[in-house]
Amino acid sequence: MHPELATDLDQLPALLEEARQRAAGFLTGLDERPVIPPRTDRPMPAAPLPENGGGLRAALAEFGERWEPRLSASAGPRYFGFVTGGATPAALVGDWLTATADQNSNSSLDPAGQHLERETVDWLRDLFGLSAAHSGTFVSGATMSNTVGLAIAREWLGERLGVDVAEDGVAALGRVRVLSGSAHSSVAKALSVLGLGRTALTALPTLPGREAVDPAALERALAEADGPCVVVANAGTVNTVDFDDLRAIAALRERYAFWLHVDAAFGAFAALSPGHAGLTAGLDLADSVCVDLHKWLNVPYDSAVQFTRRRDLQARVFQNAAAYLGPIGGHPDLVHLTPENSHRLRALAAWFTLRAYGRAGHREIVERCITGARALGEAIDATDGLRLLAPVRLNVVCFTLADDPTPERLAALAARVSDRAFLTPTRYAGLPALRAAFSNWRTTEADVRRTADALAAAVPAH
Repeated sequence: MHPELATDLDQLPALLEEARQRAAGFLTGLDERPVIPPRTDRPMPAAPLPENGGGLRAALAEFGERWEPRLSASAGPRYFGFVTGGATPAALVGDWLTATADQNSNSSLDPAGQHLERETVDWLRDLFGLSAAHSGTFVSGATMSNTVGLAIAREWLGERLGVDVAEDGVAALGRVRVLSGSAHSSVAKALSVLGLGRTALTALPTLPGREAVDPAALERALAEADGPCVVVANAGTVNTVDFDDLRAIAALRERYAFWLHVDAAFGAFAALSPGHAGLTAGLDLADSVCVDLHKWLNVPYDSAVQFTRRRDLQARVFQNAAAYLGPIGGHPDLVHLTPENSHRLRALAAWFTLRAYGRAGHREIVERCITGARALGEAIDATDGLRLLAPVRLNVVCFTLADDPTPERLAALAARVSDRAFLTPTRYAGLPALRAAFSNWRTTEADVRRTADALAAAVPAH
């Protein structure tokens, strides 16, 4: 054994303690750490790979000196960019133990990881109000979840047309139509990956002043379609957290043939709040569902779940034929259900946070985030120089400058407050805008006030 490896193995408990102390220091300082540290846009000069590294202690020291100061406080309470959760204490411990055990949970030949993942999927299915007709698998994020769901949809189209896409390729399908009102960008990316092409996606009219699809426009498009197609519905758009009428869309299947995929990346968590659960009504009617867990479940990256009613088609797409794996059988191993032949035991972090805090704990996180978003929305509405662009329906605040809202002026505003709160740009209703997404378990009323005060102080300079 290399002497530095041997030394680290001999000193591993002490080295792990040093790493624990560094992690604890980082987390303890999140509240006051600059959310986006200054000068992070400048690339760090690349260091050469050392011939002799000096062991783990040397690596820890260099990380602390060169890289840790440049890391954002994305795990903290005022990182409102994108839709970013943190890691609850239980999820963090689950992730540490995931790396410790280093399980590849894809095969029944070594089954404990598979069994734990299936139990966790059952808990999540119950959390989101899905029936036992839905089976689920862990994937790396919403993009992969949407890709898997649409891959199953692609196979369903082949089934309807009497061709086997998994064997013969997408050319056997001919042109495919994918209909949606406000599809997330990952949908177009998935269509590119799957060989269906970005132009397969048709953007349909939305309801006036909304991002929700107009059901009448959807029905017209379905009536004009030449054969079966795919509908991508939204349970929570990224700009305004708007929800399509899932029950009305599903009812159209009585007259038209289509696969219903629902992108519920973070909107599915509305099901936890009694006052907002109605937004997800009809989610169980979907043929496939995307839910991103490193958003509102607050588990570390990368973690999402993909649900479907057609696990048989899922296995047809992703089966991995190898002598050492054995036959697929009636209950396919996880290796046959996603693009990955191996993946870490992602389910463990989710298992830990669900087991530790239960439905009630995660409901409290969701409702506190909703309350925070509404409070920030009210503060922005009362701030001279800012205006809301949409009602705060759930956990996202979409707003802009009251006068001359150019991308440059909005970027300057975001930069001015970036040490205290991180906001990301967007466009809504034809206007450049900023958005703040609440999904971190740490965010409190004090963080909302601090963010609102920072915005109010920054506006007069622009």
